[in-house]
Amino acid sequence: MKFMVTWRLHDDKRIATLEAWASLTPQERADVGDGVKLIGRWHDLSAGMGTLIVETDDLPALNRYLGQWIPVLDLEVVPVLDDEESAAVARQILADLTA
Repeated sequence: MKFMVTWRLHDDKRIATLEAWASLTPQERADVGDGVKLIGRWHDLSAGMGTLIVETDDLPALNRYLGQWIPVLDLEVVPVLDDEESAAVARQILADLTA
C-alpha cells in the first residue's frame, strides 16, 4: 500500500532541522527503515513543508520511521493509489453505479 505523508516543520525547529537534514548522506536520507520503500520526497523549504510517498504493508515500520521526525515535524499520513490502481477502482465504482 502506498502512503502520502505531508509534513510541516515546527517554526522553532526550522534551522536546526535544516542543518541536520543537510548533513545526512544520500544513503542516510534514503533509509526509511526495513519494510518501507521510498517512492519519492519533495520539499518546499521556503514554506517549511513537503511530501513523501512510501510503499509498505508494515504500518508499524512506517510509524517507526515517521516517529523519529515527530519532535520537529507535524505529519499527516493518508493512503493513496497510483494511476493504474485509481483507474481500476474508478472502473469498479462506475460498474457499481450502473448495476
